[in-house]
Amino acid sequence: MKRILITGANGQLGKELTEKASENFTVMPLRKEDLDITDYELVTETMKQLKPDIILHTAAYTAVDQCEIEKMAAYEINALGSSYIAEAANVVGAKLIYFSTDFVFDGKKTSPYQVEDEPNPLSSYGLSKWLGERLVLTKAENCSIIRTSWLYGHHGQNFVKTMLRLAKKGEPINVVADQIGSPTYTADLADYVLKLIDKPNHLYHISNSGACSWFDFARKIFEKAGYDSTLVRPTTTERFGALAIRPSYSVMSHQQLIRVGLELPRKWELALDDYFIKGENQQ
Repeated sequence: MKRILITGANGQLGKELTEKASENFTVMPLRKEDLDITDYELVTETMKQLKPDIILHTAAYTAVDQCEIEKMAAYEINALGSSYIAEAANVVGAKLIYFSTDFVFDGKKTSPYQVEDEPNPLSSYGLSKWLGERLVLTKAENCSIIRTSWLYGHHGQNFVKTMLRLAKKGEPINVVADQIGSPTYTADLADYVLKLIDKPNHLYHISNSGACSWFDFARKIFEKAGYDSTLVRPTTTERFGALAIRPSYSVMSHQQLIRVGLELPRKWELALDDYFIKGENQQ
């Protein structure tokens, strides 16, 4: 049975992957407390001891606005730490899958981004993840990169859980309506990740199909949960005033999945239905 090591195993994607991979693999989940990926010697020694066949590198600094304040930490974790993981993967002969983001794009397109499109990150978070991509591709001998977007699931904190918490207050909320992207259910992403383990090394885009604004997404969440969706009010990125610049359009093409024989991911609305069927309070 193949051995899979998962970094960032206490994150929402890390937990999802740990649960799903455990069905068919020997899984070694490492939390932030278990492995400091910015410690080169520790990373190398850990890989030598555990000898994984596959490394799913989900560990990252993902607090987008905080990355603008703690830029050094963002680069140390997302870029330098990822290069250490890549070098250690080579030492033990493991395949590495690195997780990146739609934030590597500047949002100037009006059609889905292809894997061949040139990144142009607007934020420290996006730039640090893109540098992580470049370092992994340069240093890892056996690797794939997966870009994803707008993650939510039953573990950790995310947009869906935030909207449900605010909905319970019964007060109007303002949600940005001029950023367009694709919500991604972690359960669906994890399924695709495991299918890609034996597929050719490449850069892949994985999100649920279709596109919406954060405003559209929030209203649908309210509707599915039985709350008054008219409480969700549209606002602009400028008025919202977030610290980090976000791409105004970050929908990604899934053509590379089709090229390796996989089906298109299901629509984001169907995935959200499934989230509620399984229960938003699932842990």
